[in-house]
Amino acid sequence: MTTNTKIEVARYNELPMRIGRKVKIAEENIALFKVTSGEVYAIEDKSPHPKGGVLSEGLVSGDYVFCPVYDWKISLIDGKVQAPDYGQVRTYEVQQEDGKIVIII
Repeated sequence: MTTNTKIEVARYNELPMRIGRKVKIAEENIALFKVTSGEVYAIEDKSPHPKGGVLSEGLVSGDYVFCPVYDWKISLIDGKVQAPDYGQVRTYEVQQEDGKIVIII
């Protein structure tokens, strides 16, 4: 689903630092994170591990989230799982507009 639609998902000042927030847009489950630099990232909310894991429940360190089930380290910037593990999750473009966080779908 790539339509370049902007969807407001949160207010910037209400997002907790380093704690994931679940967002559902249509059939897509998305994890939203505000990191210590102040940047906000949005990624698919399911670990690429065959048994999955809800990434919005993971531990955030820098620009990475750790899968709460298998401890895989996943980049919030590009969605890539760090070696020695492998895989990738979808990332979403995030914009800040007048204190609002919008995701481009």
